[in-house]
Amino acid sequence: MLRRWVPVLATALVIAPLAVLWQASRVPSAYSVMDMGYLDHGGGAQPGASTASHADHASPHVGHVLRPITDLVVDPARRADVRVDLTAAAATVEVGDQRLAGFTLNGATPGPTITAAEGQLVEVRLHNASVAEGVSLHWHGVDVPNAMDGVAGVTQDAVPVGGSFTYRFVADRAGSFWYHSHQVSDPQVRGGLFGGLVILPRGQRSGPHDVLALAHTYGAVRTVNGRPGDLTVPAAPGEVVRVRVVNTDNAPMPLWTDAPYRLLAVDGSPVHEPTAVRDQGLLLTAGGRLDVEVTAPAVGATRWQLSRGTAVVIGTGDGGGPPPQPVTSLDLLTYGTPAPAGFEPGDAVRHFAYRIGRRPGFVKGRPGLFWSVNGHLYPNVPMYVVREGEVVTMRIENSSGQVHPMHLHGHRALVLSRNGVAATGSPWWVDSLDVADGQTYEIAFLADNPGVWMDHCHNLQHAADGMVAHLMYEGWDTPFRIGGERPNRPE
Repeated sequence: MLRRWVPVLATALVIAPLAVLWQASRVPSAYSVMDMGYLDHGGGAQPGASTASHADHASPHVGHVLRPITDLVVDPARRADVRVDLTAAAATVEVGDQRLAGFTLNGATPGPTITAAEGQLVEVRLHNASVAEGVSLHWHGVDVPNAMDGVAGVTQDAVPVGGSFTYRFVADRAGSFWYHSHQVSDPQVRGGLFGGLVILPRGQRSGPHDVLALAHTYGAVRTVNGRPGDLTVPAAPGEVVRVRVVNTDNAPMPLWTDAPYRLLAVDGSPVHEPTAVRDQGLLLTAGGRLDVEVTAPAVGATRWQLSRGTAVVIGTGDGGGPPPQPVTSLDLLTYGTPAPAGFEPGDAVRHFAYRIGRRPGFVKGRPGLFWSVNGHLYPNVPMYVVREGEVVTMRIENSSGQVHPMHLHGHRALVLSRNGVAATGSPWWVDSLDVADGQTYEIAFLADNPGVWMDHCHNLQHAADGMVAHLMYEGWDTPFRIGGERPNRPE
């Protein structure tokens, strides 16, 4: 009799824990990020509430009435300086000799480049003509008010077919940025729902020698600004050209040239006292931007190679074939010279860990090998809690076997160190940071933009598999839900 029950009991001992893990991984048909995972206060002050909801813990004082993030907008009475209408549609996208199922904005992909001057108020009205799953727009790298962040299910509802949504934000920092869908974001961005955003310094106009290069892969076709092949920039000998390169794909992108150049900006932030570079390439994070300065040669053209499929050609002629790829890449930890950061990282009162791993388990009821955050699988991920005005540090460690481009919404972060080696060059500001397998970064930021913000991997396939956490300010709550009737699906 005992022998008969031994295999049954052994099976139960295996199945029961799996059943518990499966049940814990499931999510309701509609749920709030305020109820996901666990609170992480980073060693800082905690509110006195002791209930189960993150929203209850979001209040710095027991009984304090939480404010909805929908209050976080620019002055509604202020008139817009730049107005843009964008219509999103499902479409057949023609790229070279390929026809692919994808999406367009105003009938094209990429969508129109939006240009504004520093300090101007930008107003973008998004219409959904035929994107069946809904659409939203995230302003990547721009520290917009939280209600304008464009994350379906967190800061707004996805715009349904026939619907519209108006985004309003002040272009308060000059630089190179971009916008893209944050509803079912991996297939929608890959399919073409994105565009460029350039904010010029006050009083400056864009000219022929200020060039935006949006690198994107449609299917297997690499493009610049939606076209296969090279982007040609005519320039007379000795003319200086600024090239703003945006990586809209999911993987790091190497850039290189055999001519001297200067790196002017990273993720929209200027490099302090950049010097001439030669025989070193650049590595551009997924979602990231690099502004490079190139002087047209006395004869012919300079090729800026964007990976191995496309190039920006500056000067006259085609510049010949691709130049040899340098063995090393410029190290931004030491490039440029130091300058004040505007806050003191040593004053940090919250210290967070973002440990990236990979392990078997269940995510949303699906078994598999998934990315983990601090040892947990989605949705049992950390909710990092801060108070407005605090200085915050975060230690990002990666032992997952792959590189992850980490992107914190609504803030720019200062890189303090990599693998224990302190930054000694220009302040290295990022909103998209490649963390390779085996690497550890220390970053710092000022909590100066209230709301509920995503902090996720910008390899959007990884985010869809659960590599997502959130940053929450005390005193704020979101009325939006992931799932639901729309349904909202930010990743």
